[in-house]
Formats: sequence, C-alpha cells, structure tokens
Amino acid sequence: MNNITPTFAKQDNLKFFRTLNSRVNNYFKENNIQKTGNWKLYLKTIIMFALFFAPYFLILTLDLPLWAHLLLTIVMGIGMAGVGMNVMHDGNHGSYSNINWINKFMGGTIYILAGNVYNWQVQHNVLHHTYTNIHGHDEDLDAGRIIRFTKEAKWHNFHRFQQYYSIFLYGLLTFNWSLTTDFRQMKEYLKRKLSYGEPRNPKILWTTLVISKIIYFTVWIFLPMIIGVTWWKVLIGFFIMHYTAGLILSVVFQLAHITVETTNPIPNENGEIQNTWAIHQLFTTVNFAPKSFIVNWYTGGLNHQIEHHIFPNISHIHYGKIAKIVKETAQECNLPYYEYKTMRSAIIAHFKHLKELGIQPIAS
Repeated sequence: MNNITPTFAKQDNLKFFRTLNSRVNNYFKENNIQKTGNWKLYLKTIIMFALFFAPYFLILTLDLPLWAHLLLTIVMGIGMAGVGMNVMHDGNHGSYSNINWINKFMGGTIYILAGNVYNWQVQHNVLHHTYTNIHGHDEDLDAGRIIRFTKEAKWHNFHRFQQYYSIFLYGLLTFNWSLTTDFRQMKEYLKRKLSYGEPRNPKILWTTLVISKIIYFTVWIFLPMIIGVTWWKVLIGFFIMHYTAGLILSVVFQLAHITVETTNPIPNENGEIQNTWAIHQLFTTVNFAPKSFIVNWYTGGLNHQIEHHIFPNISHIHYGKIAKIVKETAQECNLPYYEYKTMRSAIIAHFKHLKELGIQPIAS
C-alpha cells in the first residue's frame, strides 16, 4: 500500500454535490419517507435468510441423494450472497434501519457468511468507499499477483490469460474469508491503526475473530458430521456453497468498477486527487442493468453503484428512485454517468477490460 494518504479537491466549482444532495434530500422530504429500509427490505431479509438456511436444515434432517444435496448447497450459496448484498451490506452502512442496534445486528450477519465486521468496515466502508479505484489504497483492486486490475499493477506473463482464469478465482472470495483473509487483514489493519468509527481494543477484536471462526466451522462443518452427514458430502457442499456465493459477489462488485470507462486516478506528488470526492465517484463507478427488477432486487441495488457510492447511508431500496436525480444532475454539470443497459453487456465489458489489462505494457 502507498504510504501517502490521498486527499480530494475541496473546491467544487460545479457545485455538483451541493446541488445533488439538496435535490435528494428534497425527494425524501417531499415524499415523507425515511432514507433507511422499510417493509420491502424486511420482507427481502426473510426471503434471503430462508434461501440460506432452509436448505441447510433439509440437509441436516433428510437422507438426501448426492444430486439433491449438491443442489441445495448451490441454493445456500445463492442465499448466502443474497444475505450479504441485501442485509449485511445495508447494516454495516447504517442504512438498514434508523435504529442503531438493528444496523449492528444486521451488519453482524457477516459472521455467518464467514467474514468479520471490523475487517469489512475497514476494507469496504473506509478504504473502498473513500479511495475508490485508487491503486495502492482501494483493496478491491488488490488480487495479489494473480489478476491485474489496473495499469499501475505490475504485469506478469500469465496475465495474458486472466480474462479466462479470473472467473474461476472469483468463486474463492468467501472461501478465502473463512480461512485466511480475515487473519491477514486484521493484522495489517491493526498495525496501520485503521478503524471505522471509534478505535477498538485489539485484544477484543482478535478474540472475537477466533471465537467467531470456531463457531462458524462448528455450525457448517462439524455439526452436520456429528448429526450423521457423510464427511465428504459436508466438505464438498461447504465448498460449493462458498464458491457459488463468492462467484456471485465477485462478479457483482467487479462490474461496478473494473470496466473500460472507469478510471484509476493517480494522486500527484503531494497525494492530491484532481476531483472532489463525489465527482471522483462518477469517474470510477458504473451502473448496470438499471431497469432490471430481478437484478436490482437480488443484488441489493448494487447495480446502482453510482448512487450507492455517493449516498452509502441511504438504503438500496431507494436507489432506483434517486438514480434519475443523480443522472440529471451529473449531466447538467457535464460530468460522466456510466451505465450498461444490461448485466450481460457489463459482464462482456468487464472481461474485455481484463483482456486489455493482460496485454504486456509497452516499455516507456
């Protein structure tokens, strides 16, 4: 990571965010609605948890053939990703409810997804949302050596094939959470004294991490074996569940930032970014399938990534409504508003961009 923390321009001559924020606030005031979730989100929460847990209980209580067992683990993965995108995500942004403890509870559902609240809030809320697409600061761009997400990342010969093999690695996202990522991140974040909100006691954080992992593997690995599910079915099912969820989550998040349109702004020698933070989000973020009810419903509004990045404290159930305001304001200010009409076109654009990033750079 770069040691110089980037800073954004403070002067907005276009008055983009001031105008946009005023219009969005007026929308909620005029319609007399809260910026947080409502019954639509609560109903979706029940559905996502049902998709996640119902197959698990069927596996524990029924003697199923292998094909049914594996099919149910795929459904669990779909539900797992759904809980992450719709419930955990809003909870950790404080937008699920206007009641703080409910947000904390829903944000804490990341523990049943194999993650950790502290690590997620630092990586996602702090590093990703603040330094979006800035190489060396936004960890969503860091895939180690194996995938090259920016032109600033070092090129290796195997990157020529990354548009082919990347999709297979995407599925390992949450599986890596469960085993190694959380321990590595916590060590690094505590060393850098990073936090979201009030700093937390390292001993409590490490204790929480270890205990949560023990409980997690007890529930998802050891309990099924104790009840009588064959050990190899448990392990294969566990991997399939994670791979399904990881693949969904990775693709959804990558489509929003790794395309040919989005940029990777480079701070100057003083660590300064040319644009203000809000305008920076427009240059580094893209929407996809904005009119698709299914994509919008299942992904927790993450297809409206522009709206989410500018207003992370607003629940995703409102993004479809405020998107028109954001788009019109950006156009009035002659600023970009990138969007793909379909998810298919966004996927094609993403892997096309990976192919371009995999080409050996011309030596300067």
